[in-house]
Amino acid sequence: MSPALATAIGSLAILSWGLLALFTAATGAIPPFQLNAMCFAIGGALGVMVMLAQPHRRAALRQSWRVYAFGIGGLFGFHALFFAALKLAPPAEATLINYLWPLLIVLFSGLLPGERLRSHHFIGAVIGFGGVVVLSGGGSGGDLGQYWPGYLCAMGSALFWSGYSVLSRRFTSVPTDAVTGFCIGASLLGIITHLAFETTIWPEDTVQWAAVLALGLGPVGAAFYAWDIGCKRGDIRLLGVGAYSAPVISTFTLILAGFAQASLMLWVACFLIVAGALVASQDKLRRRPASAR
Repeated sequence: MSPALATAIGSLAILSWGLLALFTAATGAIPPFQLNAMCFAIGGALGVMVMLAQPHRRAALRQSWRVYAFGIGGLFGFHALFFAALKLAPPAEATLINYLWPLLIVLFSGLLPGERLRSHHFIGAVIGFGGVVVLSGGGSGGDLGQYWPGYLCAMGSALFWSGYSVLSRRFTSVPTDAVTGFCIGASLLGIITHLAFETTIWPEDTVQWAAVLALGLGPVGAAFYAWDIGCKRGDIRLLGVGAYSAPVISTFTLILAGFAQASLMLWVACFLIVAGALVASQDKLRRRPASAR
């Protein structure tokens, strides 16, 4: 698989995560850990179905405990910290801090063997993050002293996901089919934490069940298979900067669904995010004319 194709597949995960807010809003009052368990169960079921159709892929599940600790810890840890942040701090600020993870991916990627972080990657990441700041309204003045536990959880979620994404390059020998085991493990942890801390609330109607299914098939399920391919075989810097499009996609879908209104700040944010992506990918853009000759 070429790096360009792997990057394109990884981008599908970003597009899917742009629908996370819309689908989650449609699930009603289902508690977060329960929803986490249900969605990861669906994501794991996708991999199981592929393995039933192609039995040779089952060998991918035979991994060391270190691999499973890394995979399950990355998927579950990110969501556990992110959901905790939303409980302990104002959602706008918590989400904004969580969206440091694309910037951290771009910066951390420079520490990988064979990778080199140039000034335009850093500048592009900063411009893109500026777009996220504008998109989030620059914060709503939350009390840092009161909400610092939530802010720490949000920062922890950003570190978890950026670290998982970058360090996955260290596990390039682990096939993407192993994500099936990661999803199943994350689902089991979700069940345990749900039973320990939450009261079970099942979907009330067909719309809510469909929303849960959509989450499991996309943002909290299949997207992780695509992201694994992109991070291990694609351009992780471009994926990191491209991830800034997720809050933009999310905002547009919420506008189309009637949950938000378009504004000048939205267009400014879109400009900054696109500009940041172009700046960070200028080395890729420069190569195209040369190869065309």
